[in-house]
Amino acid sequence: MIDTAHTRKMVNLATDQLAAISRLFSSSVVREMARNGRSPLFSRLVTQSQMLRSISLSERVCTVFEAAFSLLKREGYRHEYIYKAALTHKILLGKHSLQTASMINEFRVGDCKADVAILNGTATVYEVKSERDSLARLERQIAAYSTVFAKVYVIAAESHIRSVVNSVPDFVGVLCLNSRHQISTLRDAADQPERTSPSAIFDSIRTDEARMILSSFGVCVPCVPNTELYAVLRDEFVKLDPVQAHEGMVRVLKKTRNLLPLSALVDQLPLSLQTAALSVPLRKVDHQHLVDAVNTPLKDAMGWA
Repeated sequence: MIDTAHTRKMVNLATDQLAAISRLFSSSVVREMARNGRSPLFSRLVTQSQMLRSISLSERVCTVFEAAFSLLKREGYRHEYIYKAALTHKILLGKHSLQTASMINEFRVGDCKADVAILNGTATVYEVKSERDSLARLERQIAAYSTVFAKVYVIAAESHIRSVVNSVPDFVGVLCLNSRHQISTLRDAADQPERTSPSAIFDSIRTDEARMILSSFGVCVPCVPNTELYAVLRDEFVKLDPVQAHEGMVRVLKKTRNLLPLSALVDQLPLSLQTAALSVPLRKVDHQHLVDAVNTPLKDAMGWA
């Protein structure tokens, strides 16, 4: 079992320990477990994190993830993953569901990467600013995201809230992740699809998705060589009305980025690992490998390295 007294002592984590604990939730660990049913990286990170001081080898791998998640939820240590997990559980799976909404992590917009985008009746982006983040790039990020998403939110640590509220435009919503891991809304985001840009939307989605959006509006794309297809699609796409382009993006990406096939997998994973599983493209044949790896006795998993 987890020694809670010892876990409390681990609050004074060294930088390298904290980095190792954070990396447990990385796509690299999830991919290794899903592909092979084991992860040498996981074993190395557990050693580097020194978490075995408070966890018995008789426990399972899932116990490590749950303990790591608890540590990362502490103020001062809250990693970006903690904020993404809060959005996953309280908004994607709380207000919506995998049947009605889709979530995209690290969605590229121009030279920025949006932390989390949720597509439901509209497209909403969430930029995470944890207590470990700087606000230096926030203005540029908001400017980019507002060309693709009708609703823009910043979810920030309490220490950042005053600066965020004072620096972002009025149409941007502001959320706070408090010390109790609850999300509070300080300001709602305005839903303004008319503010978006068809050219920016086109540059942020895949070519096949752009073709599907155009087809849904009855736009016939001429048959051209693949070398010319991108330019032809773009020429047609930028002719769309901003509201039309945004509506088409939401409708098509909810299908192409659908997470419903992961529903059964998510139900078999600990809460701490569900966001990671929803963030990494996984083949259905690999789902059971991940479940088996997470339920492996820790004494066996430490031999993966």
